[in-house]
Amino acid sequence: MAPSFEFPETLRGLEDDTQDNRLFARHPIDIASLPPSQLDDLVKGISFDLSDKELFCIEEQDVFDRVYSLVRGYSRLPATCKLNLVESLRSNLSVLLPNVDSLSRASSQSQEDATPVLDRVASHRNAFKIYTFFLLTVVLNEEVTISSNNNMKVTASTRKKQPKNSWNWEPQRGRILNLIANSLEIKLALLFGPTGLEENYISFIAKNAFSLFEYATVLKDSDTKDALCRIIGACATKYQYMAQSCASIMHLVHKYDFVVTHIADAVAGAEKKYADGSLANSLIREIGRTNPKDYIKDTVGAENVGRLLVELSDRLPKLMSVNIGLLVPHFGGESYKIRNALVGVLGKLVAKAFKDAEGEVNSKSVRLRTKQAMLEILLERCRDVSAYTRSRVLQIWAELCEEHCVSIGLWNELAEVAAGRLEDKTAMVRKSALNLLIMMLQHNPFGPQLRIASFEATLQQYKKKLKELEPDTPSENDMNRLPSFNNTSGNNEVDDVTAGLNKVQLDSLPDSCLPEMEEDLIQKDGSVPDVGNLEQTRALVASLEAGLRFSKCISATIPTLAQLMASSSATDVENTINLLMRCRQFHIDSSEACLHKMFPLVFSQDKSIYEAVENAFITIYIKKNPVEVAKNLINLAIESNIGDLAALEYIVGALVSKGNISSGAISALWDFFCFNISGTTAVQSCGALSILCMASKSSSTVLSSHLQDIIDIGFGCWAKIEPLLARTACIALQRLSEDDRKKLLLSNGSRVFGILESLVTGFWLSENIWYAAADKAIAAVYTIHPTPETFAANLVKKSLRSVFDCSGGEELQNEIGSGSVGILATVQVERLGRYLFVVSHVAMNQLLYIESCLQKVRKQKVGKEKMNYDFQQANGAMPADSSKEIGINAELGLTASEDAILDTLSDKAEKEIIGGGSLERNLIGHCAPFLSKLCRNFSLMQKYQELQVSAMLALCRFMIIDANFCDTNLQLLFTVVESAPSEIVRSNCTICLGDLAVRFPNLLEPWTENMYSRLKDPSVSVRKNAVLVLSHLILNDMMKVKGYINEMAIRLEDEDERISNLAKLFFNELSKKGSNPIYNLLPDILGKLSNQNLKRESFCNIMQFLIGSIKKDKQMESLVEKLCNRFSGVTDVRQWEYISYCLSQLAFTEKGMKKLMESFKTYEHVLSEDSVMDHFKSIINKGKKYAKPELKLCIEEFEDKLNKFHLEKKEQEVTAKNAQIHQQKIDSMEDFVVTRNAGEVNIESDIDEDGEVIDPCNEGMTNSVNETSKTARVESQEHSVVSNDLSESEPDDTEIQSPNVVSRGDLKAGSKTSNMKDRKSHLSASSRRNTRSKQR
Repeated sequence: MAPSFEFPETLRGLEDDTQDNRLFARHPIDIASLPPSQLDDLVKGISFDLSDKELFCIEEQDVFDRVYSLVRGYSRLPATCKLNLVESLRSNLSVLLPNVDSLSRASSQSQEDATPVLDRVASHRNAFKIYTFFLLTVVLNEEVTISSNNNMKVTASTRKKQPKNSWNWEPQRGRILNLIANSLEIKLALLFGPTGLEENYISFIAKNAFSLFEYATVLKDSDTKDALCRIIGACATKYQYMAQSCASIMHLVHKYDFVVTHIADAVAGAEKKYADGSLANSLIREIGRTNPKDYIKDTVGAENVGRLLVELSDRLPKLMSVNIGLLVPHFGGESYKIRNALVGVLGKLVAKAFKDAEGEVNSKSVRLRTKQAMLEILLERCRDVSAYTRSRVLQIWAELCEEHCVSIGLWNELAEVAAGRLEDKTAMVRKSALNLLIMMLQHNPFGPQLRIASFEATLQQYKKKLKELEPDTPSENDMNRLPSFNNTSGNNEVDDVTAGLNKVQLDSLPDSCLPEMEEDLIQKDGSVPDVGNLEQTRALVASLEAGLRFSKCISATIPTLAQLMASSSATDVENTINLLMRCRQFHIDSSEACLHKMFPLVFSQDKSIYEAVENAFITIYIKKNPVEVAKNLINLAIESNIGDLAALEYIVGALVSKGNISSGAISALWDFFCFNISGTTAVQSCGALSILCMASKSSSTVLSSHLQDIIDIGFGCWAKIEPLLARTACIALQRLSEDDRKKLLLSNGSRVFGILESLVTGFWLSENIWYAAADKAIAAVYTIHPTPETFAANLVKKSLRSVFDCSGGEELQNEIGSGSVGILATVQVERLGRYLFVVSHVAMNQLLYIESCLQKVRKQKVGKEKMNYDFQQANGAMPADSSKEIGINAELGLTASEDAILDTLSDKAEKEIIGGGSLERNLIGHCAPFLSKLCRNFSLMQKYQELQVSAMLALCRFMIIDANFCDTNLQLLFTVVESAPSEIVRSNCTICLGDLAVRFPNLLEPWTENMYSRLKDPSVSVRKNAVLVLSHLILNDMMKVKGYINEMAIRLEDEDERISNLAKLFFNELSKKGSNPIYNLLPDILGKLSNQNLKRESFCNIMQFLIGSIKKDKQMESLVEKLCNRFSGVTDVRQWEYISYCLSQLAFTEKGMKKLMESFKTYEHVLSEDSVMDHFKSIINKGKKYAKPELKLCIEEFEDKLNKFHLEKKEQEVTAKNAQIHQQKIDSMEDFVVTRNAGEVNIESDIDEDGEVIDPCNEGMTNSVNETSKTARVESQEHSVVSNDLSESEPDDTEIQSPNVVSRGDLKAGSKTSNMKDRKSHLSASSRRNTRSKQR
């Protein structure tokens, strides 16, 4: 009988002779010394012996030594030798396993002669262990070799090709490990006896299996991974190798993230195969016993453990639900990753652990209570301190809603929580909340339409029905209860509250449990169908109440969603748009109006935001049939304001260029414009033409086919019904292409210009629309007329004649100049206003026309030069003298002189618009003096405020055109903008100031302060325009940020929300310029705001916002030093509080904290104030939170120092105050004694100036000068009664003292001594003791 084989600790342990009759390698062969031929012969010999001899031949010493030698030198073997050796060992083990069953039969048949059978069992056991040992050793060695080779390849500079003699190892590895896994699943008790398997055997297999788990490449092979999972499951569960397996698994999980899912598969596989969850239970207990603080440091381990728990919950939900109590305490730990995992675990359990409806009633109720407790924990976690956990739990809720695992009883509570999380400070939480609300709307159990009014009407009807069915008057609690919403069971946790209803079929909706009740349940006669008995009616009423509450909750989020669309986070905007689209789909109130607010986002520079808006626009308005698309676009054009129209024009142009708006939709728009569709109104016709004008910017052919219709309809009888139609037709004329313009002039030129002239000079349009129409009509004249200046001159003359004849012009000017207002009684104010508008608008368009002509000339010049150059290049090389001449002209500046001549001509033409020559004025120039005098006649302007609007608008336009006219009337403009009673005038002038600052910056520069003063205007519209104008000028570098920027900062707290938002937008954009100008402006803003009468809350909000826009650490550190230095030059307590507040809002880095400590001398004198000290404590608390241990120690020392100085300063203040009060008492007493009779020596009563009587027997109060003087000198060293008397004061800190008997000399001596002492020192030990006595 061969010696027994025992598993060694290492492979080379087989060479040790233990002298205990164990099998070991007596004569190993050195493989490295053998030549390849001998090595090949050796392997072939072993393969022959293993295949030719019995399976037990591996026990023979010679065979064992040779196999051991080959396994020891396995890495040196060629590929063919490796394959032969492994295949021989594997095939023998595979044949050996079935023989184990034959042993049981042999033992039952040969009971009489047991010795041979025992020998055969021992041989089987020996061979089994030897084959297993060598095969697992080969597998592990091969994986180590492959891993080391891979590491060498990664570090190498070039990738080496795989050797030619390499062999395909993966199939062999999988077969070997599956064979070993099979060996563990047979009845090994036949080999190892009733005592069980040897511990060394199980330990060796489990150790190697866990070692193989460390290689990610091994686990990628499904056969290998399945075999390893089976091995681990068998070792831990079948053979009770539990404790060691749990330890190894936890080690793997903490160290390698890729093993988590495979470990979960192994654990779940063991539970399924052996119906024993002990391995899973042990792991859960191990995780539950772990100290939560351990996961704070090991973040990777915490994440892997969390993933393992979630995977186990997915695979073994029932088992996890039983053990969840072990894990709940970890919700109190500081590791958010563990809390995230536990939230995921609860989500999996709620969805999967309570599905079966089998079991007793008691067990079902227990399960339901457990599930309800889990849901309550999930609701509570929505308010977790960690944003990651809050986000994760909202994602879990979304998954539960998708799987219909949320009961109606919790539905509204969850909706309210999600709505609250929309205002979370973290973007990812807001994103999860938005997605949750989207999912709740999609899978809501109340119906596909959630209009509040419809729900209320239906609910009212069924409440009446319920009252009719109830025999007695029900209590309010019975009416409002939800009868079955918390009794959830089965796969769908939302109970069908309308089950059994005969007249309303509810099963056809995939995402809803209730039908479209608002329209279906109310019949034509106002009654509702009978849904069944009393209980069913109650259930329906309760469900309608829940649906109404849900609809109101979603509707209440619309204002928050409107704010989120202005968020700086792209994910906020994208998900908000998606939610609003879903709200619109379910007819949530106000969702359509809120969606319109997304239009301005098409101008966003963030591509993802623009794409989200474009996709939403296409989904809502474009993905329809052509007529519906046309209707949608027309309605948008009609309902949109000016800003939305600009955004609509941009997106329509983009969609037309991309082809999203089809030709069919364009044809439908023309049908609406031409009234070809029945029921079309004039307003719709105008809207259709407006959309067509937008589309023409991207496709010039859109308008070419309907030129005649534009003229006939746009300026025809329909224009009197819809005034905007004429204005829109003028815009269409401007959008015509060059060819269309020529075609129009040839066919209908005179008619078109006649219409435009009548529109401008006629009175067939109402006053409120005429100005907008005349604006576009004059612009159209300058766009399509060949000589627009001549036509415009006729317009001005006709408009002038409509006001007064030419002979009365001089008289009117004189009357206006003299301040008389009587002459206007004969002149219509409306016509004068129209004339001023026409003349000023013609002047403005003439300026634009001059600039466009200049651009055309330059463009033609460049094109001509390019054509000449190309021609010369085509005909051959340019002559040498020609190129030389060009070079000389360039050096002499002759080429540039041509541009200068053009600029001179342009300037001259611009000046002639208003100024003209020195001797004569042109048509518009004659109006300028009249206009100036008119605007200066303030009494006239106050009488006719409508005229002042037109006059000041015309004056502003003239000032924009001519610099001299601007300089002359600038004082007048600022006077009007500050004192005009009409806010329209002030708003127009404020906008004009922005244009003037762009055109004549040098003229406006001295008036910068006056421009900033518009931010304080009482009118909301003026302030809003001032913010817009100044934002435009500053952000485009047209105006320097001067010392008045604090006025803009105050607008951050403006009472009007839009102005406040505009100011925030300005500072956000300003912070992106260069190195953030706000950093340099902040100290100046702080100083000026501190001196203004601002509410403390407003100041704090302003500074918090401004400081929040500073992100760079260096700037933060520098601000610490700057703010600390401001303490030195400030004596006002209020400013100390403000500076310290600003310091507390900074994000302190390590350097920042050190600078704060180093600057202690600059602010030590302010530490006596409690409010200042509170801000410094806030700084210290923030610094401690994320500080390193060394810095944390310094911060704690600094905190002690601050507290010490604070107490000392408080004592000094109290002492100084007491000394001052004492001095005042002494002085007042001296004055009192001087007025007394000089002969009086004793004073009977001791009454001080406040009237309080003091006991005359007080010790220490003497009558002599010497004792009084002595008391004053030793006051800082002794407990004198006088000092004690000084410390006893009234609650208002006014101290009272009445000496017993004093003479004039005594009083003077005491006063003198006290004054000397006060000058020497304000701080005495006695005073401090008195202060403490007072506090007691």
